[in-house]
This record gives sequence, C-alpha cells and structure tokens, in this order.
Amino acid sequence: MAAADRSSFASPSCCLTRHLYLRCRVDFGARALRGTAAFTARAESEALRCLVLDTKDVQVFKVTVNGQDATFAFGEKHSFKGTPLEITLPFELRRGQEAVVEISFESSPKSSALQWFTPEQTSGKKHPFLFSQCQAIHCRAIFPCQDTPAVKLTYYAEISVPKELVALMSANRDGEMPDPEDSSRKIYRFSQNVPIPCYLIALVVGALESRKIGPRTLVWAEKELVDKSAYEFAEAEAMLKTAEDLAGPYVWGQYDLLVLPPSFPYGGMENPCLTFVTPTLLAGDRSLSNVIAHEISHSWTGNLVTNKTWEHFWLNEGHTVYLERRIGGRLFGEQFRHFQALGGWRELQNTINTLGDKNPVTNLVPNLNEVDPDVAYSSVPYEKGFALLFYLEQLLGGPDIFIGFLRAYVQQFAYKSVITEDWKQFLYSYFKDKVDVLDKVDWNSWFHAPGMPPVMPVYDMTLANACVALSQRWIKAKESDLGSFGSADLKEMSSHQLIEFLALLLLESPLPVSHVQRMQQVYDFNAINNSEIRFRWLRLCIKAKWEEAIPLALKMATDQGRMKFTRPLFRDLYSFDKCRDLAVKIFLEHRASMHPVTSMLVGKDLKQEQ
Repeated sequence: MAAADRSSFASPSCCLTRHLYLRCRVDFGARALRGTAAFTARAESEALRCLVLDTKDVQVFKVTVNGQDATFAFGEKHSFKGTPLEITLPFELRRGQEAVVEISFESSPKSSALQWFTPEQTSGKKHPFLFSQCQAIHCRAIFPCQDTPAVKLTYYAEISVPKELVALMSANRDGEMPDPEDSSRKIYRFSQNVPIPCYLIALVVGALESRKIGPRTLVWAEKELVDKSAYEFAEAEAMLKTAEDLAGPYVWGQYDLLVLPPSFPYGGMENPCLTFVTPTLLAGDRSLSNVIAHEISHSWTGNLVTNKTWEHFWLNEGHTVYLERRIGGRLFGEQFRHFQALGGWRELQNTINTLGDKNPVTNLVPNLNEVDPDVAYSSVPYEKGFALLFYLEQLLGGPDIFIGFLRAYVQQFAYKSVITEDWKQFLYSYFKDKVDVLDKVDWNSWFHAPGMPPVMPVYDMTLANACVALSQRWIKAKESDLGSFGSADLKEMSSHQLIEFLALLLLESPLPVSHVQRMQQVYDFNAINNSEIRFRWLRLCIKAKWEEAIPLALKMATDQGRMKFTRPLFRDLYSFDKCRDLAVKIFLEHRASMHPVTSMLVGKDLKQEQ
C-alpha cells in the first residue's frame, strides 16, 4: 500500500530519483549555496512527461534533461511545505527508462536547512561556519529534490569552499583538490554509495580539526573542543561493536562524529558516516554518551530501514531508543537498561503533561495532514515507541528472543522505507507461534489513542529506588524538616540518578521557594555543568518561582540552542509572571542568531510568531 506523504509534493509513484550528483559553491558572503543538482531519475509510470520536486525558498535558473533544456514552473507556495517545482520533460520517458535531470539552483540566506555563523559566533573567532539540518523536511530548502523518506538515492558531491576551511558531508570522504576556477578555494569530494533519504544529506563547513578515536572513527570539532570531544566520545567503537552484535553488520564504512556550535537544535543527528552532536554532551565524564549509542543505532533503524512518511516516525525512533538501551545494557548492565527505560517513561509523562493527554500529536501514529513535522516533534515517537517494544519484549519471552526479531526486521527491510502496517505484519509472521499473545495487545490504543500507553511495562527498580526515596523526602518535607537534608544525601548517587531525582520532582506540583533555596544550599546544583542536570534543576527553580534563578535560566536558554533545553526553559520563564516580559525581550534580542527552526518554535511558544 502506498501511504501518501502529506509533507511532500513529490510523486514517487510516477518517477524515482535514484542518484544525485551535487556540485556547489559555499558563499559565506551571500549566505548561499549555488550550483547544480543532477538527478538520475527513473520513470515508474508509462509515458512520463512531468516531474514534481519539493523546493522551499530556492531559486532555479535552468533545468536540463539529458542535456536538453526543459521548461519548469513553480506551483503555489504552502506555509511550511514550500513550493512545488513542476518540470516538463522535453521528451517522453517509458516506464523503467532513466534520464539525468540537472537543475541550476541557489539557496536563500534564510533557508530553514542552514545556519550560517560569523567568525565571532564560533569558538575560534577567526573563520565563518555553516551546518545543515535537513530532517524532517528541510533538504528542499537547499536544492530541489523528492523530499520524502519514501525515496532513497545514492549521491556524489563536489563542494567548493574557502581553502582555509574543511567541508564534511554525510558520506565517505573522497579527496580534495584546488578549485580550478578560484585559487583561494578548494573542492572537497564525497561519495555515499548506500541509498539514503534526502533528509540524511548533510553538509558542514568550518575550521575543523579531527582526532582518531577508533579504527573507523574520527571526532571533528573546532580546535578549542576537539580534545575534550575525543575524550567524551571514546566509547564509540565499543558501542559500534555492540550494535553490530545486536543488529547486524555496519554497512556505512566510516563512523565519524562532529561536534557542532551550541545552537545545534538537537542532541544528535544520525547523518550517515558523520553523526552530528551538540556540545551540551561534553559533561567531562562520558555520562551523556547514551546519545552517541542512539545515533549509532540509527545506522540500522532509520538509516537502513526508514519510515516511509513522518507519521511513522516512531519506527525510526522507537527502535533506535530500544537499540540504544540494549547497547547501554550490554556495556553497563541490565539494571542500568531498566533504569534508563524508566527514565524514558518519566520523560513521556512529562511530555504528555505539557502537550495534554487528548492532544492528537501524542498518538504514536499521528495524522500529519496540514501539520508541520517540526511542530509535531516531541519525545512521543521515541518513548511511546520504546515502551511498546519494551512491553512486547516482556510479552514475547525476553530480550534475547526480541533482539532476534529486531535483527530479522532490519534484514527484511534494509534499504527500504516502511509504514507501521509493514512492521506489524512482519512481527506477526516472525512470531507466528505466538499470535494468540499478540492478539491480546490493544493495538488500536497503542497506535491511535492520545496520551499515555494503555499498559505500563515492568521495570527493575534497583537504581531508581534511591531517586524515588530522596524525591519523596523533599515532596513531603515541611519547613521544619529542611535541616534534615545534607550533601551526604547525594554521596552514593550517579549523575544519571541525579537527573532522575530532579525529573521526579518536575512531575509533581512546584516545590516552595524555601525548598529549592535549601536544595541549593546543601547540594550546590548551580555549580553543576552537566547539561541534563542543570536543565532540570533550573526548571525546578523557575517552577518554584525562585527569582534568583531567572538570570541562570535565561543564560542556559540562550548560551545553547538544543531545543530539548531551550524550549521548556523559555516556556517556564514565560509562564512565570515576574519574568514573562524579560523572557520575550531576551528571545527577541537573540532571535537573529538562533537556528531558524528553534527561532520559529520558541517564537510560537512565546506568542511572537513572525
């Protein structure tokens, strides 16, 4: 069954782009990418005369098909999907025939896929910087393409940049050479021979250095952060080996990591061969490395087996969180896996408290008709998706049996794009001896009901008990009990447990100011730089209406731009009457230097839409 992609204008049932040859020049002065995108397109229907591509704020100067000029026209602009580009072929293609469609294009300085930095905004302060973030539907804001995860293509790219800079892409590096047209520039070449959806095409340009941390892994960052990053992510190879053991061979060749500037909107982005990560992972003790395990896991679930439309995003993220936690279980023990799983359930409770338990975007499979995937984005596909898989693992005979299914699922659908129905049919055929068990699952509620899942899996509480006990002491404490707390309370707790302790408090009614003041006195949370701890601590303070925390929360919301942190901090500040106007003022001052997607979403949260 062909699920129509509500987020794209392309019609892959008529024509498929199978390969891309991208040649472009990165122009920091004009904040534009200029060049040609040549697609090898194959007709999927009889007598093909027209090809529709997605675009968003992109100029098109010329289109040729097998070297012959083709006429083209833009359709009607849509608020978030952009504008369809309709290309009329100069000749008819029969089903199965291929042609090369070459488009001369230029991206806009306000492209939602790109963030441009002046030298002053970088760590090194000497050179400009550029990175792309195409997921979910922003590749079309760089060049025209079939911007749907239903379509996969290989690509080859030649990128011209100022010669003092380095270009990297989501591909294997294929050498560099001086730019024959401009001696102040050089051309970097890239090759991606595994077919990928457009949202995984990625580019970064900057004064980057690398350190080798494993047989197939370099860490890339600006000079100021590269050694710290190499230390933080040293477990990458152990995680890769564990993932291969769980899910099958790693087919992508290189696995590099790139640390981006602080405004990068996500924890990580699984660009093939080159995972992008936020510098907020640099805790100094490797305690936030589960994000690396997550991005590594996407090499199977997401990048090899891909959701066909964004409504089925849980297939990417639920399975990836499942694999991430299996890796954690192998490396740090099964109790740790259960502890992380329970933390995920709390995260889901928190998200559903924020979004509302009747909100249709909290469905595991939401309807995205006229809904921007960026606006629908939340922890639901990750944590409700994981909860379903964890529940099924327990129902079907445990982790060893369930990983057999996951490996077979990856093998069955590798290099393809799938919807929930494909997954469910495969689950039933794999467990054909357990159909009676599967039939007891309330599939309709899991997939199509909003709010928390219909069933809560069983969690080993060993590592969570200390967090629950301490959070309960604080919730029940009267003013006269505050003297009973001391720094020794935290002596035996890991940073993961501190995160969980604070997360539990955030699920309750706000604490009195006296409590958070005492907490600061005895635990000195303000001195902790671990981003996950600091984020939850500052939220707790703002919810308790502790005015001294306002400048700290504003600073964290603007010093970095990871949406997981920035959006809730700004929302909490906006809800605190004492600092609503200040929060809006600070946002407006920072808006121009924020990532375009972050700026748009925080703008919606603070009722400052442009």
